[in-house]
Amino acid sequence: MHQIRNRIATLSLLLLQWPLLASCATTPTSPAYYTALPEARVFVDEMVERHQLPRAELEAMLAQAERQQSILDAIARPAEAKPWRDYRPIFLTEARINGGVDFWNTNAAILAEASAHFGVDTDVIVAIIGVETRYGSHTGRYRVLDALATLAFDYPPRSPFFRSELEQFFLLVREEAIDPLEAKGSYAGAMGQGQFIPSSYRRYAVDFDGDGRRDLWNSERDVLGSVANYLKVHGWVPGAPVVARAQVRGDAYRQLLDKGLKPHLPAGELARYGVVTTTPIPAGTPVALIELEGAQGLEQWVVFNNFYVITRYNRSPLYAMAVHQLGVEVATRRAGR
Repeated sequence: MHQIRNRIATLSLLLLQWPLLASCATTPTSPAYYTALPEARVFVDEMVERHQLPRAELEAMLAQAERQQSILDAIARPAEAKPWRDYRPIFLTEARINGGVDFWNTNAAILAEASAHFGVDTDVIVAIIGVETRYGSHTGRYRVLDALATLAFDYPPRSPFFRSELEQFFLLVREEAIDPLEAKGSYAGAMGQGQFIPSSYRRYAVDFDGDGRRDLWNSERDVLGSVANYLKVHGWVPGAPVVARAQVRGDAYRQLLDKGLKPHLPAGELARYGVVTTTPIPAGTPVALIELEGAQGLEQWVVFNNFYVITRYNRSPLYAMAVHQLGVEVATRRAGR
């Protein structure tokens, strides 16, 4: 904490150069680009009023934020825009399956404790870490400060969302003694092995190792406990089904595709829409239906509550299906060994 405070104090000394920095043209490559933007100044005013954060510290941090065009390019082409036939091979690879087995074996005791404590199946915890960061080996190369500032002030389609996340990041820096100039993550500002955005970090991360901090980069206990807690809070039911493969007749089933991912239809009514599952489902079970563009053509899947819970982590059905299938493959491979 002392080192972080020293870093903030050093940043604040930049304000001695404020007249010079403010006189620079406000181009994306200008020094202190964001501190000169009117909307960024409004943001600082709101942070000071709402959270009583020192203005000097906020301005000093924003003076160090750098606009990154590569971040804007990346958010314009998310992997979730791909069809399932192209998305699935990214995550269902031999390397990622075997890596999941090794990760599970290495962290078996922690995973067992997290699974029991939070009531979340181990395979889905492992799979989320596998999909997000290849089991912690790729946690992101962008400074979180740069990512969130770039998207908050230079990405109009989602500026309000990322401005809120920048607010949450500055609060997180204060709460968890995180160095704002050293923290790195994804192009969207997601952090650590589980890729929590700042609001999720503050809301769902847990201090599972009991050291007084929630460290989602380096503490395996905090990482695995936090992923499990996230799923628990959103309604994960241990041992419950995630998906069931379906076959369809006619076009009536398409009416269900527009109803969203949250289970809303009793399984007993699927037959009315020409939907038949390969495994029986109790008639009263709430379900939804999705359709994916697979390598062999269209795939229809009946999805349950636990599938919907995974989409609270990432709202894409492609993501949820990749997590589910990777988890199944890892668990099967591990059992086989």
